[in-house]
Amino acid sequence: MLERPPPDPSKLLSQWMEWEKGEETPGRVMANLKTSGMRELLEQLVVVQQEQASA
Repeated sequence: MLERPPPDPSKLLSQWMEWEKGEETPGRVMANLKTSGMRELLEQLVVVQQEQASA
């Protein structure tokens, strides 16, 4: 399996905004967010938050 590039927050936000503006269906947006690395980005943010809380 090929490795995906790291998540691009700008791209993810753009995809989310397509749904908010009514340009894309929720199902399509969820699929796009999944393949663009939303989970990985959120996991990274949780790690950073936990590190800051324990400092």
